[in-house]
Amino acid sequence: MKFYRMVFSGIFALFFLATTPVQGADQPALSGAKAQQSADAGVAGSEGARKETAVTPLIKPKSEWKALLPPATYKVMFEEKTEPSGSSPLNAEKRDGTYICAACNQPLFESSTKFESGTGWPSFYDHIPGALATRKDYKLIWPRTEYHCSRCGGHQGHVFKDGPEPTHLRYCNNGEALHFVPKGEKLPELRQ
Repeated sequence: MKFYRMVFSGIFALFFLATTPVQGADQPALSGAKAQQSADAGVAGSEGARKETAVTPLIKPKSEWKALLPPATYKVMFEEKTEPSGSSPLNAEKRDGTYICAACNQPLFESSTKFESGTGWPSFYDHIPGALATRKDYKLIWPRTEYHCSRCGGHQGHVFKDGPEPTHLRYCNNGEALHFVPKGEKLPELRQ
């Protein structure tokens, strides 16, 4: 009986932790191919609600994205696959710069928010305002917060509540979904 009580307690604890909302990551869900503006109200350490910038969605059929992107990038971004841990060279990128969406070129993260999480995926504790939208993901039974580029809807990764200060968030990103632009180089034009 003690064994069953321990198993039940463990399952309950996992469920409770997984269903507790991620502070600062409860942005509006994506609706189909439309990415809505994220609303990052209440990020830990911020003064009141965080001001987000409006983003005009880029709507393309999946067939068009498939023709534009390398196969591995398409699978991660529009079939929501996950690259193997440790496979992205961006995980070791240490230069100053900006991480942009590999599909539409929208800036998503500044290098100043990148940190070594030990997970094998590029990780960030904050994103550029308005750059991301989220939704609940139930693919592993318990809910997780999945995030996408707010412009093209391309899947980026998942956000967790185990990051460093000041947000205590960890945006765990697929390297296939990002491109890095070093500081001093011009950002590419947004894809149309």
